[in-house]
Amino acid sequence: MNDWTGNADSIWKTLGASNHVSAERAGQDYYATDPIAIDKLMTVEMPRNRIWECACGGGHLSERLTARGYYVYSSDIVDRGYKRLTRTRDFLTADTAPFAGEFDIITNPPYKYAKEFVLKALELLPHGCRSYMFLKLTFLEGKARYSELFSKYPPKRIYVFSERIICAKNGDFAALKDSGGGAVAYAWFVWEKGYNGTPRIQWI
Repeated sequence: MNDWTGNADSIWKTLGASNHVSAERAGQDYYATDPIAIDKLMTVEMPRNRIWECACGGGHLSERLTARGYYVYSSDIVDRGYKRLTRTRDFLTADTAPFAGEFDIITNPPYKYAKEFVLKALELLPHGCRSYMFLKLTFLEGKARYSELFSKYPPKRIYVFSERIICAKNGDFAALKDSGGGAVAYAWFVWEKGYNGTPRIQWI
């Protein structure tokens, strides 16, 4: 039997896990999302017209939502040069929402704080409104996530991408494509404030 000669990166791609080791994490955990993720979401969901993109980064998701006619409040913990950035603010310390009345939240949160982002979104959203979080499928794992999040606040829908969606470190999609693309499986996780039923999984 031949010896396997893969490198340190290969094992992560084989397992389908993230190949972002801690030493390579982008500043503030910034990985921009291919806007096609919004197009896929819109085939199965119809968010409210007012949307808070609370980790907008370079505006990749905000721009696609705006192009589709949504009113988007775009914020991030730092200014990454997005021309439509509404405000620089730390979502996790926010005590008020930018809208009076109904709105939804759509974002790709920094994975390190994804659980905290979901919980903060459910705190700030009005009853019946939804949080759409773009997350790795491995977010379903973990004892702490189950006890602190899933057991108390189950998502209403989980939309698994049938084709891989890429996330680019620091928004550099060209470099990612040159390296062969990503190897991580993602899904849209949808929480509806007040929902306490069984999640439904669907492929998009």
